Amino acid sequence: MTGRLLPVYVYFHGGGWTSGDKAALTKYCANQVLGGMVVVNVNYRHAPRFHMGHVLEDANAAVAWVAANIEGYGGDPGRLVLGGDSAGGQIAALLTAASLRPELAAHYSLRPAVPAAHLKGLVQHCSAVDFSVFFEAGFVLSLNFVRMLLPAAASAADPEATAPSEGGSHGPSPTRTTSAPLRVAAGFLSPIEWLDGSHPPVLVTTSERDYFYQANLNFIDRLQQHGIPVDTLIYPWNSANTEHTWQQDYRYPESQEVYRRLHAFVRDVA
Repeated sequence: MTGRLLPVYVYFHGGGWTSGDKAALTKYCANQVLGGMVVVNVNYRHAPRFHMGHVLEDANAAVAWVAANIEGYGGDPGRLVLGGDSAGGQIAALLTAASLRPELAAHYSLRPAVPAAHLKGLVQHCSAVDFSVFFEAGFVLSLNFVRMLLPAAASAADPEATAPSEGGSHGPSPTRTTSAPLRVAAGFLSPIEWLDGSHPPVLVTTSERDYFYQANLNFIDRLQQHGIPVDTLIYPWNSANTEHTWQQDYRYPESQEVYRRLHAFVRDVA
């Protein structure tokens, strides 16, 4: 029976960890179904009311549901590909890492829902995979994004901590002088820090117009250093249809190419 089941693509939406909903990704997910897979579209709790531990708990619970129920929808629970855009990509990547690295799972008191061998691939669309960029002067997102993802006690212990501005924390920080504890804490949010040779293959799509462009290049470089198979689709600045999370809009030929590559990637790895 397993031979007739399809690979499963589990997707996490973006929204800066503070907003967004899976409903906005319905068309994107339906387009992936056309590539011969079962797609699960996931919601999760948002910051700042909840921190990364809660978000990973929700993501892991979604994967547990898939493991228990997806055969009834024609999916193979032993052939899973996780993916996401922006903050959702970070969630997918960090959950993958926690499933492979016991010390990361222990940090979040997380018991991975499936064996690591069931995770066959990872898809990253303009994802926040390298938190070191948050500490760079002039980066478009402030360090309050890092602080809000930490438990309240950890954030309060940061001597440089400030309350998020009303309406969000967008915009550059006036300074990038930060405490060492904040940088250490950010490492537990940053998927790039947890890569090793056991990681499954990865598909990365990004563009020079995206503010996580450098983070994605860093991630690709680190994947290659560890010998992890990585497929990339990177558009230059003159591709006007490639602003942040452009992959979701099927009207763009660039997005259609993403879907062709994604379908081939899932077929290859799962």
